[in-house]
Amino acid sequence: MSELVAKVGGGVGAFAQEQWDALNPAGNPFVSHAFLTALEDSGSVGEGTGWQAAPLVITDSEDRLLAAMPSYLKGHSQGEYIFDQSWADAYQRAGGRYYPKLQIAAPFTPATGPRLLLSDDALAPPLLSAAQQLCTQNGFSSAHATFVEEDQVQLFSDAGWMLRKDIQFHWHNRGFASFDDFLDALSSRKRKGVRKERAGAQEDVSIEQLRGDDIKPEHWDAFWAFYQDTGARKWGTPYLTRDAFDLFQERMGEQLLLILAFQDDVPVAGALNFVGQDALYGRYWGCTRDIRFLHFELCYYQAIDAAIALGLSRVEAGAQGGHKLARGYEPVETVSAHWIADAGFSEAVSDFLERERQGVALDRNFLSQRTPFKRA
Repeated sequence: MSELVAKVGGGVGAFAQEQWDALNPAGNPFVSHAFLTALEDSGSVGEGTGWQAAPLVITDSEDRLLAAMPSYLKGHSQGEYIFDQSWADAYQRAGGRYYPKLQIAAPFTPATGPRLLLSDDALAPPLLSAAQQLCTQNGFSSAHATFVEEDQVQLFSDAGWMLRKDIQFHWHNRGFASFDDFLDALSSRKRKGVRKERAGAQEDVSIEQLRGDDIKPEHWDAFWAFYQDTGARKWGTPYLTRDAFDLFQERMGEQLLLILAFQDDVPVAGALNFVGQDALYGRYWGCTRDIRFLHFELCYYQAIDAAIALGLSRVEAGAQGGHKLARGYEPVETVSAHWIADAGFSEAVSDFLERERQGVALDRNFLSQRTPFKRA
């Protein structure tokens, strides 16, 4: 192998799209060059956001990308969905400085995916070692990789990173040919409940699923209003700028599925999904009128309809949300990986994670016994 060089870029846009995406053969939309540069170019990450792009890469002597990680210097813990504010508080009360930290993630996106983009798994150790050196040399407290896909968890563990587990709710396609086929797998009571919710939601609205060029500027204008309303209530201010949606459309059109509800030809609610090679990722929702059950219809049931039609194996419907359980979304384990520079603080976090994992395992077992599917 030729001489390897590890370096930090000023943004994903500094690297050739063809080389970056060659390291993402499964086509995960959220670590694609198009998605990450849309965040950069729209100002959704960068100066003033607390997310400073700092992709760490390994190149060969001819400056070709061999490995990369989408990483960010973080001045806060917002937009991560794996909560470490209590760690920050404890470390700072002990006299440490938790921020900045290194975050290896798809910003604002609690969806599983590769966090190490590798031409060869043998490059994982030097890439992770480079991340640790970056933290040590610059006085960063820690590095965190969130929503790591299952196939890469062991790479982090082998490098000595601590693992943290949590729960999300995903819908799994068990070879269903239609939504009614899916309903047949539910218990009678749950099946009736879903039908009632769908009928109630659809009673006063018409619903359209739009992809690619079918999504027009006026649709994005409507969705922007929905997104701002939800963002203001959940986070105080929305994470994405208006330009981000235009750039998503320009660079990822066919990977977008925008589901809109209309009353008298006026959009009143919407849900934005991203289409991967084998999964549908529900990301953003909002409305301007409160219509009973419409959130469930647009975000969960329409997503199932779309996944079946597209032949996808699952729907990832975002973070949290035990209410998804009754609607056919099952509890699954998600994993994040953490490296902390201070040995004493690292030991304290390790003890905390061991106790937390036991509780998460109990919760997942409890939830798994309460899915709406028929019992064998």
